[in-house]
Amino acid sequence: MSIWRDVKGAESSSRQEPAILTIGNFDGVHRGHRRLLARAASIGHPLVAMTFDPHPARVLAPDLAPKMLTTVERRIELLKQHGADEVRVLAFDADIASWSPEEFIDRVLVGELQAKAVVVGENFRFGQRAAGTVETLKAVGADRGFDAEGIALDRPDGSSDAYCSSLVRDLIAAGQMPEAAAVLGRPHEVSGVVVRGDGRGKDLGFPTANVPVDDRFAVPPDGVYAGHIVVDGQRHDAAISVGTNPTFGGVGRRVESYVIEPSPDLDLYNREIRIEFVQRIRPMETFDTVAALVAQMHEDVAEARGILA
Repeated sequence: MSIWRDVKGAESSSRQEPAILTIGNFDGVHRGHRRLLARAASIGHPLVAMTFDPHPARVLAPDLAPKMLTTVERRIELLKQHGADEVRVLAFDADIASWSPEEFIDRVLVGELQAKAVVVGENFRFGQRAAGTVETLKAVGADRGFDAEGIALDRPDGSSDAYCSSLVRDLIAAGQMPEAAAVLGRPHEVSGVVVRGDGRGKDLGFPTANVPVDDRFAVPPDGVYAGHIVVDGQRHDAAISVGTNPTFGGVGRRVESYVIEPSPDLDLYNREIRIEFVQRIRPMETFDTVAALVAQMHEDVAEARGILA
């Protein structure tokens, strides 16, 4: 059985040399995760970041599985951007969930990755029924030839909230995008392939790039936002609408992005884009007339331009 997912950007074969290892879900690759990466990198290289896909909760308790902050492909990109020499994506399933902590250590950390040091968050749990802890890693590691360390993910501002993905999800659900960005170290983003919409935005003078909402991922509440779209590594200022377009009786929830100053050759249809949410401008509204909607759209774009300036 192969325990590694064959994901573009991730290794899939067994290592040939010992590694410094950091382990976690790494959803969002927020500032706390970056602290883990930095600490692990300070010990030595090569630095291997091991993450899980799907999220263990999706296997163990699907109804309680959290909304994800990043795709696994984006997670790999961010982990490498912040110091990982290699990323391994563990194909988490019910069989792996049944392994004891010692079996997980022997098969994955020692057998596959030849860990010489392991750095995790201080609340890291693993193995059947989450029985393994940092203390387990230290005790078994002493016998298997690797050191283990658990570090706190406390925020440096003295806040009672540690850096964590759950905090980011709560902030996004409340539409608090600057606060979410403060934990992530970057604006929260969603990604998807641009599809053809109703064409109504173009008729109103505001052509938009439409991305359907994927319910597996954390999307801010319905409303209008200032932000950016990123395509081919280029960032463009945008006014972004999240919702169903209630003025026209829409039912499908989607993210519609109006590029404020597009280049003449910018064609986004069928392209995969990232949408960054910088700040919420207003909640979603239903307008009595199209003219009232268009007037508000002009105000929204002007406000987005001011925020992004």
